[in-house]
Amino acid sequence: MSDGVLSRVDCHVKVLDETVVERATQAGLDVIVYAPHFRRLPEIQDMATQYTTDDLLVVPGREVFTGPWSNRKHVLAIGLEEPVPDFITLEAAMAELDRQGSTVLAPHPGFLNVSLSPADLCQYRETIDAIEIFNPKHLPLHNRRAQRLANELELPPFTSSYAHLSSSVGVAHTAFETVIESEADLCAALEDDAPHQIVRSNGLDQWQTTAAELLHLGYENTWKKAERLFLSGTEPTHPDHIAYNGRFDDAAVY
Repeated sequence: MSDGVLSRVDCHVKVLDETVVERATQAGLDVIVYAPHFRRLPEIQDMATQYTTDDLLVVPGREVFTGPWSNRKHVLAIGLEEPVPDFITLEAAMAELDRQGSTVLAPHPGFLNVSLSPADLCQYRETIDAIEIFNPKHLPLHNRRAQRLANELELPPFTSSYAHLSSSVGVAHTAFETVIESEADLCAALEDDAPHQIVRSNGLDQWQTTAAELLHLGYENTWKKAERLFLSGTEPTHPDHIAYNGRFDDAAVY
């Protein structure tokens, strides 16, 4: 890593507690983006403020769950000013993120059925600010494909731990050659393609993380989410929720 690195950022974590903060600090991270599923923006913002320390900035984010369960596409947004629901069309989500002027990232592109496809990336290239080229859930072929897409579309790359488990925090980060001390600083660095490097663990540590995260993915995408979607009632990020005042009724897929 060059001496010019000033801010080490994990651009996407799903979990946040004292253990996560401790692991992030021990790994030398300066910033993490906390973007859990099915939590409304105000709650995420409150959590980010609660867990920010003198050594670690926690930035609130939303990984918006667009489309129906059978063809869901995740889009990561930072710098939102108003809540955006899940379970709306990709077109409506992108239009709303663009309207708010948020920073839009493409996590895990082309991965299973939870990601923006190459065609989606081409269609929304002017809205997307950066594309993820590595995370521990990816197998090598997924990372190579993501890197190729970033190159072909000339979109800046980023990486993250995509940590659904606290043990994954710190295994990958984006190292910026600029000081990031606020959400606005991070948005500017991503949107302006500030000089940065992709940093990740290799060898046994990476494969242990990959195995653990993929096992968790199987659990999360079967029983856990089925229970949330069909047994627990309306999610707080569902477009029917009172918080959205009916603004997204026409775009809802459920």
